Amino acid sequence: MIVIVCPRCARRHKVNRDRIPTRAKTIIARCKACGNKFPVDFASLKSREDAGADAAPASKKRQTGARKICVSISKGGVGKTTTAVNLSAGLALANYRVLLVDTDTQGQSAYILGKKPQAGLTELLTGELGPDETIISARKNLWLLGGGKSLAGVKRIIDKKSFGAEWTLAESLKNIENKYDFIIIDTSPGWDQLTVNVLFYATEILIPVALEVMPLHGLAQFMKSLGSIQKYRQDISLKYIVPTFMDTRVRAPQQIFITLKKLYKDYICKPIRYNESLSEAPSFGKTIFEFAPGCSGAVDYRELVRKVAMDDTLLR
Repeated sequence: MIVIVCPRCARRHKVNRDRIPTRAKTIIARCKACGNKFPVDFASLKSREDAGADAAPASKKRQTGARKICVSISKGGVGKTTTAVNLSAGLALANYRVLLVDTDTQGQSAYILGKKPQAGLTELLTGELGPDETIISARKNLWLLGGGKSLAGVKRIIDKKSFGAEWTLAESLKNIENKYDFIIIDTSPGWDQLTVNVLFYATEILIPVALEVMPLHGLAQFMKSLGSIQKYRQDISLKYIVPTFMDTRVRAPQQIFITLKKLYKDYICKPIRYNESLSEAPSFGKTIFEFAPGCSGAVDYRELVRKVAMDDTLLR
Protein backbone atom coordinates (compact mmCIF):
# COMPACT_ATOMS: atom_id res chain seq x y z
CA MET A 1 0.00 0.00 0.00
CA ILE A 2 1.09 3.57 -0.74
CA VAL A 3 -0.20 6.56 1.20
CA ILE A 4 -0.94 9.73 -0.79
CA VAL A 5 -1.70 12.98 1.05
CA CYS A 6 -3.91 15.69 -0.42
CA PRO A 7 -1.95 18.99 -0.39
CA ARG A 8 -5.16 20.97 0.10
CA CYS A 9 -6.91 19.30 3.04
CA ALA A 10 -4.13 16.96 4.28
CA ARG A 11 -6.40 13.90 4.03
CA ARG A 12 -4.44 10.62 3.78
CA HIS A 13 -5.47 8.08 1.11
CA LYS A 14 -4.21 4.51 0.98
CA VAL A 15 -3.75 3.27 -2.58
CA ASN A 16 -2.92 -0.25 -3.69
CA ARG A 17 0.32 0.06 -5.69
CA ASP A 18 -0.84 -2.74 -8.01
CA ARG A 19 -3.57 -0.41 -9.32
CA ILE A 20 -0.98 2.08 -10.56
CA PRO A 21 0.62 1.41 -13.99
CA THR A 22 4.19 0.30 -13.47
CA ARG A 23 5.50 2.57 -16.24
CA ALA A 24 3.76 5.66 -14.89
CA LYS A 25 6.09 8.42 -13.72
CA THR A 26 3.44 10.91 -12.72
CA ILE A 27 -0.22 10.28 -11.91
CA ILE A 28 -3.13 12.64 -11.28
CA ALA A 29 -4.84 11.89 -7.99
CA ARG A 30 -8.24 13.12 -6.83
CA CYS A 31 -8.99 13.61 -3.14
CA LYS A 32 -12.26 11.93 -2.16
CA ALA A 33 -12.64 14.34 0.76
CA CYS A 34 -12.37 17.72 -0.96
CA GLY A 35 -12.33 16.85 -4.69
CA ASN A 36 -8.91 18.41 -5.24
CA LYS A 37 -6.93 17.06 -8.21
CA PHE A 38 -3.14 17.09 -7.91
CA PRO A 39 -0.09 15.47 -9.55
CA VAL A 40 1.78 12.73 -7.73
CA ASP A 41 5.32 11.67 -8.58
CA PHE A 42 4.95 7.87 -8.49
CA ALA A 43 8.71 7.28 -8.80
CA SER A 44 9.28 9.31 -5.66
CA LEU A 45 6.56 7.43 -3.79
CA LYS A 46 8.03 4.09 -4.86
CA SER A 47 11.50 5.00 -3.65
CA ARG A 48 10.07 6.08 -0.28
CA GLU A 49 8.13 2.84 -0.05
CA ASP A 50 11.19 0.76 -0.87
CA ALA A 51 13.08 2.63 1.85
CA GLY A 52 10.32 1.79 4.30
CA ALA A 53 9.08 5.38 4.56
CA ASP A 54 5.47 6.49 4.62
CA ALA A 55 4.44 8.86 1.85
CA ALA A 56 2.51 10.94 4.39
CA PRO A 57 4.14 13.74 6.38
CA ALA A 58 5.92 12.51 9.49
CA SER A 59 4.05 12.89 12.75
CA LYS A 60 4.79 16.06 14.58
CA LYS A 61 7.44 15.88 17.25
CA ARG A 62 5.69 15.78 20.60
CA GLN A 63 6.02 18.90 22.70
CA THR A 64 6.88 18.83 26.39
CA GLY A 65 3.36 18.95 27.76
CA ALA A 66 0.24 20.28 26.08
CA ARG A 67 -0.25 23.86 25.04
CA LYS A 68 -3.44 24.98 26.77
CA ILE A 69 -5.30 27.62 24.76
CA CYS A 70 -8.50 29.29 25.96
CA VAL A 71 -10.85 30.68 23.28
CA SER A 72 -12.87 33.33 25.08
CA ILE A 73 -14.49 36.77 25.10
CA SER A 74 -17.29 38.40 27.09
CA LYS A 75 -19.61 38.56 24.08
CA GLY A 76 -21.64 36.03 22.13
CA GLY A 77 -22.11 35.77 18.39
CA VAL A 78 -18.48 36.48 17.46
CA GLY A 79 -17.60 33.07 16.02
CA LYS A 80 -15.99 31.82 19.21
CA THR A 81 -17.12 28.20 19.02
CA THR A 82 -16.61 28.13 15.25
CA THR A 83 -13.03 29.27 15.82
CA ALA A 84 -12.39 26.78 18.64
CA VAL A 85 -13.71 23.85 16.59
CA ASN A 86 -12.00 24.70 13.31
CA LEU A 87 -8.70 25.58 14.97
CA SER A 88 -8.82 22.22 16.77
CA ALA A 89 -9.72 20.37 13.57
CA GLY A 90 -6.98 22.11 11.62
CA LEU A 91 -4.33 21.26 14.20
CA ALA A 92 -5.54 17.65 14.13
CA LEU A 93 -5.22 17.59 10.32
CA ALA A 94 -1.66 18.81 10.80
CA ASN A 95 -0.96 15.64 12.81
CA TYR A 96 -1.12 17.18 16.28
CA ARG A 97 -3.06 15.39 19.02
CA VAL A 98 -5.81 17.78 20.11
CA LEU A 99 -8.37 17.77 22.92
CA LEU A 100 -11.28 20.19 22.51
CA VAL A 101 -12.97 21.05 25.82
CA ASP A 102 -16.41 22.67 25.68
CA THR A 103 -17.27 24.58 28.88
CA ASP A 104 -20.39 26.21 27.46
CA THR A 105 -23.89 25.12 28.56
CA GLN A 106 -25.01 25.25 24.91
CA GLY A 107 -22.72 22.36 23.98
CA GLN A 108 -22.37 23.55 20.39
CA SER A 109 -18.92 22.06 19.79
CA ALA A 110 -20.41 18.56 19.66
CA TYR A 111 -23.14 19.76 17.30
CA ILE A 112 -20.64 21.31 14.89
CA LEU A 113 -18.66 18.08 14.86
CA GLY A 114 -21.79 15.98 14.33
CA LYS A 115 -21.43 14.16 17.65
CA LYS A 116 -23.88 13.34 20.46
CA PRO A 117 -21.77 12.43 23.50
CA GLN A 118 -23.56 10.55 26.27
CA ALA A 119 -21.33 12.15 28.90
CA GLY A 120 -18.83 14.97 29.05
CA LEU A 121 -17.26 17.68 31.17
CA THR A 122 -20.03 17.62 33.79
CA GLU A 123 -19.43 14.00 34.69
CA LEU A 124 -15.66 14.49 34.71
CA LEU A 125 -15.81 17.52 37.02
CA THR A 126 -18.20 15.84 39.45
CA GLY A 127 -16.15 12.64 39.47
CA GLU A 128 -19.07 10.49 38.33
CA LEU A 129 -17.07 9.21 35.34
CA GLY A 130 -13.43 9.17 34.33
CA PRO A 131 -11.66 10.50 31.22
CA ASP A 132 -12.07 7.25 29.26
CA GLU A 133 -15.86 7.50 29.66
CA THR A 134 -16.25 11.23 29.02
CA ILE A 135 -13.74 12.01 26.26
CA ILE A 136 -14.82 10.83 22.81
CA SER A 137 -12.99 10.59 19.50
CA ALA A 138 -14.38 13.23 17.14
CA ARG A 139 -11.93 12.92 14.25
CA LYS A 140 -8.50 11.45 13.66
CA ASN A 141 -6.17 13.14 16.19
CA LEU A 142 -9.11 15.12 17.62
CA TRP A 143 -10.92 14.29 20.86
CA LEU A 144 -13.89 16.06 22.45
CA LEU A 145 -14.88 16.67 26.06
CA GLY A 146 -18.39 17.97 25.51
CA GLY A 147 -20.36 20.64 27.35
CA GLY A 148 -24.11 21.06 27.70
CA LYS A 149 -26.96 22.20 29.93
CA SER A 150 -25.83 20.06 32.86
CA LEU A 151 -22.85 22.38 33.34
CA ALA A 152 -25.22 24.89 34.94
CA GLY A 153 -25.44 22.59 37.95
CA VAL A 154 -21.65 22.19 38.03
CA LYS A 155 -21.24 25.95 38.25
CA ARG A 156 -23.37 25.97 41.40
CA ILE A 157 -21.30 23.14 42.89
CA ILE A 158 -18.09 25.07 42.20
CA ASP A 159 -19.57 28.22 43.76
CA LYS A 160 -20.30 26.35 47.00
CA LYS A 161 -16.72 25.18 47.49
CA SER A 162 -15.10 26.65 50.58
CA PHE A 163 -11.66 27.00 48.97
CA GLY A 164 -9.78 26.11 45.78
CA ALA A 165 -12.90 26.47 43.63
CA GLU A 166 -10.91 28.11 40.81
CA TRP A 167 -8.72 24.98 40.43
CA THR A 168 -11.55 22.47 39.88
CA LEU A 169 -11.02 22.16 36.12
CA ALA A 170 -7.23 22.02 36.42
CA GLU A 171 -7.44 19.19 38.95
CA SER A 172 -9.74 17.19 36.66
CA LEU A 173 -7.50 17.51 33.60
CA LYS A 174 -4.01 17.35 35.10
CA ASN A 175 -3.66 13.56 34.76
CA ILE A 176 -4.54 13.46 31.05
CA GLU A 177 -3.06 16.64 29.58
CA ASN A 178 0.26 15.00 28.63
CA LYS A 179 -1.57 12.79 26.13
CA TYR A 180 -2.16 15.80 23.87
CA ASP A 181 -0.17 18.44 22.03
CA PHE A 182 -2.93 21.03 22.29
CA ILE A 183 -5.88 21.48 24.63
CA ILE A 184 -8.31 24.00 23.15
CA ILE A 185 -10.96 25.25 25.57
CA ASP A 186 -14.16 26.91 24.36
CA THR A 187 -15.86 29.07 27.00
CA SER A 188 -19.30 30.59 27.46
CA PRO A 189 -19.75 34.24 26.42
CA GLY A 190 -20.48 35.33 29.99
CA TRP A 191 -18.22 35.64 33.02
CA ASP A 192 -18.82 32.98 35.65
CA GLN A 193 -16.98 30.59 37.95
CA LEU A 194 -16.37 28.06 35.18
CA THR A 195 -14.76 30.74 32.98
CA VAL A 196 -12.53 31.65 35.93
CA ASN A 197 -11.61 27.95 36.18
CA VAL A 198 -10.58 27.95 32.53
CA LEU A 199 -8.37 31.00 33.05
CA PHE A 200 -6.73 29.33 36.05
CA TYR A 201 -5.92 26.34 33.84
CA ALA A 202 -5.00 27.70 30.40
CA THR A 203 -1.71 29.41 29.65
CA GLU A 204 -2.62 31.13 26.37
CA ILE A 205 -5.68 33.16 25.38
CA LEU A 206 -7.13 33.48 21.90
CA ILE A 207 -9.86 36.10 21.56
CA PRO A 208 -12.17 36.10 18.51
CA VAL A 209 -13.58 39.57 17.86
CA ALA A 210 -16.31 40.23 15.33
CA LEU A 211 -15.56 43.42 13.44
CA GLU A 212 -18.49 45.33 14.93
CA VAL A 213 -18.80 47.94 17.68
CA MET A 214 -20.38 45.81 20.43
CA PRO A 215 -17.80 43.01 20.28
CA LEU A 216 -15.12 45.67 20.77
CA HIS A 217 -16.90 46.61 23.99
CA GLY A 218 -16.90 42.92 24.96
CA LEU A 219 -13.16 42.79 24.29
CA ALA A 220 -12.57 45.76 26.60
CA GLN A 221 -14.62 44.11 29.36
CA PHE A 222 -12.78 40.83 28.97
CA MET A 223 -9.37 42.53 29.15
CA LYS A 224 -10.34 44.20 32.45
CA SER A 225 -11.46 40.86 33.90
CA LEU A 226 -8.29 39.17 32.64
CA GLY A 227 -6.21 41.77 34.45
CA SER A 228 -7.89 40.73 37.70
CA ILE A 229 -7.02 37.07 37.04
CA GLN A 230 -3.40 37.86 36.19
CA LYS A 231 -2.88 39.40 39.63
CA TYR A 232 -3.16 35.87 41.03
CA ARG A 233 -1.95 33.84 38.06
CA GLN A 234 0.87 35.21 35.95
CA ASP A 235 1.20 32.05 33.83
CA ILE A 236 -1.66 33.07 31.55
CA SER A 237 -1.26 35.67 28.82
CA LEU A 238 -3.03 37.01 25.76
CA LYS A 239 -1.46 35.56 22.62
CA TYR A 240 -3.93 35.98 19.74
CA ILE A 241 -6.74 38.31 18.74
CA VAL A 242 -8.61 36.90 15.75
CA PRO A 243 -10.90 39.33 13.86
CA THR A 244 -13.96 37.51 12.51
CA PHE A 245 -16.74 38.32 10.01
CA MET A 246 -14.46 40.46 7.86
CA ASP A 247 -16.65 41.65 4.98
CA THR A 248 -14.50 43.41 2.42
CA ARG A 249 -17.62 44.77 0.70
CA VAL A 250 -18.41 46.98 3.69
CA ARG A 251 -16.25 49.84 4.90
CA ALA A 252 -16.99 49.68 8.64
CA PRO A 253 -15.37 46.27 9.37
CA GLN A 254 -12.18 47.37 7.65
CA GLN A 255 -12.05 50.54 9.75
CA ILE A 256 -12.58 48.54 12.94
CA PHE A 257 -9.82 46.15 11.88
CA ILE A 258 -7.43 49.09 11.44
CA THR A 259 -8.34 50.26 14.96
CA LEU A 260 -7.71 46.79 16.38
CA LYS A 261 -4.30 46.64 14.71
CA LYS A 262 -3.33 49.95 16.32
CA LEU A 263 -4.47 48.87 19.78
CA TYR A 264 -3.25 45.26 19.72
CA LYS A 265 -0.58 45.11 17.03
CA ASP A 266 1.41 42.43 18.88
CA TYR A 267 -1.53 40.01 19.05
CA ILE A 268 -3.61 40.61 15.92
CA CYS A 269 -4.05 37.73 13.47
CA LYS A 270 -5.19 37.63 9.88
CA PRO A 271 -8.99 38.20 9.80
CA ILE A 272 -11.43 35.37 9.17
CA ARG A 273 -13.41 36.58 6.19
CA TYR A 274 -17.20 36.40 6.16
CA ASN A 275 -18.20 33.23 4.38
CA GLU A 276 -21.59 31.51 4.11
CA SER A 277 -19.98 28.09 4.29
CA LEU A 278 -18.88 28.77 7.88
CA SER A 279 -22.50 29.12 8.94
CA GLU A 280 -23.73 26.22 6.79
CA ALA A 281 -21.13 23.60 7.79
CA PRO A 282 -22.51 22.95 11.35
CA SER A 283 -25.86 21.87 9.89
CA PHE A 284 -24.03 18.96 8.25
CA GLY A 285 -21.92 18.14 11.31
CA LYS A 286 -18.74 19.07 9.45
CA THR A 287 -15.77 21.34 9.99
CA ILE A 288 -15.02 23.95 7.36
CA PHE A 289 -12.14 21.78 6.08
CA GLU A 290 -14.59 18.96 5.37
CA PHE A 291 -17.54 21.02 4.14
CA ALA A 292 -15.85 23.55 1.86
CA PRO A 293 -12.05 23.12 1.99
CA GLY A 294 -11.47 25.55 -0.86
CA CYS A 295 -13.53 28.47 0.49
CA SER A 296 -12.07 31.64 1.98
CA GLY A 297 -13.08 30.57 5.50
CA ALA A 298 -11.06 27.36 5.22
CA VAL A 299 -8.11 29.28 3.80
CA ASP A 300 -8.20 31.73 6.71
CA TYR A 301 -8.49 29.04 9.37
CA ARG A 302 -5.55 27.17 7.83
CA GLU A 303 -3.57 30.39 8.20
CA LEU A 304 -4.63 30.59 11.86
CA VAL A 305 -3.47 26.99 12.39
CA ARG A 306 -0.05 27.88 10.97
CA LYS A 307 0.23 30.93 13.22
CA VAL A 308 -0.79 29.09 16.39
CA ALA A 309 1.45 26.10 15.62
CA MET A 310 4.26 28.46 14.57
CA ASP A 311 4.87 26.42 11.43
CA ASP A 312 4.34 28.08 8.02
CA THR A 313 4.58 24.74 6.19
CA LEU A 314 1.38 23.22 7.61
CA LEU A 315 -1.69 22.42 5.49
CA ARG A 316 -0.24 23.85 2.29
